[in-house]
Amino acid sequence: MSSIISKIQNNISLADFTTYKIGGTAKFFIEPGTEEELLDALAWAKGNNEKVILLGGGSNVLINDKYIDAVVIRISNRKIEVRGDRIVCGGGASLVATARTAMGNNLAGLEWAIGIPGATIGGSIRGNAGAFGQTMADVVETVNVLNIEKRKFFNFSKNDCDFAYRHSIFKNKNFVIWEATLHLHQEKKESIEERALEYLNHRLKNNPRLPSAGSVFKNIPFATIRETSPNLASRLLADGHNPEKPVGAGLLIDMAGLKGKKIGEAKISLEHGNFIVNTGHASADDVATLISFVKEKIRNNFSVQLYEEIEYLGFD
Repeated sequence: MSSIISKIQNNISLADFTTYKIGGTAKFFIEPGTEEELLDALAWAKGNNEKVILLGGGSNVLINDKYIDAVVIRISNRKIEVRGDRIVCGGGASLVATARTAMGNNLAGLEWAIGIPGATIGGSIRGNAGAFGQTMADVVETVNVLNIEKRKFFNFSKNDCDFAYRHSIFKNKNFVIWEATLHLHQEKKESIEERALEYLNHRLKNNPRLPSAGSVFKNIPFATIRETSPNLASRLLADGHNPEKPVGAGLLIDMAGLKGKKIGEAKISLEHGNFIVNTGHASADDVATLISFVKEKIRNNFSVQLYEEIEYLGFD
């Protein structure tokens, strides 16, 4: 079984592997670096009747801080290889490192990712991450994926990925993203760097410095707000909102006066309403309870249902 057994670690704290700095102890932890090791890790877990949890870069996720009775697999295929106007990158490669590699080779299309902490290529494709009106769907050409059930690797074209807002076909837990090819385009280095600096400065100005998982809630289509809360829709239009664009969850949280609300050591950021930050030693329950509180308040105040962008691991 290749060398995977020697890579199996016991009782590893997951807090260090998340941008929230929250997470319990995993019964087993494996970082496969080859396709064979990934297959062997899954086979080992199945042979020992262990549940499997897949972990990316640890952003956009809230991990239970209780004991995680499972095999946590974290892809360590971190290759980043430039091939003309394409970049072939491993599922475990840093999104920021990939974006910087693109910039260094005068390739445009990933500047929006500069400054996003913890995100991996695999996790970003899985959730179709994006910012400033751009998403991974704009640059993905092919994705090499392991089908866990069939124990085989398959290549998905962009059209196969079923990309939508914060969604892809890979949300199906039967898939593991091993590698991807991104198709970018050549541009003058000065133009690329200018945009990247603009996006980075925006993040530094508006995003909190304390540990967080990024945006907690998905944005809401304006059509949904118009249907469920006509008074709110009218108010937003009067304030100049473009009805062709979704409404940021952070705006509604701000309008509800929830910025700064704290439960335990989890707090709604004063800088951005759609961020919940860890002010010191927040527990997963602190964050989860605060999320539930926000959803209830927004539902009661505006008749709007918020849906999480972050994912929960180890809660079932």
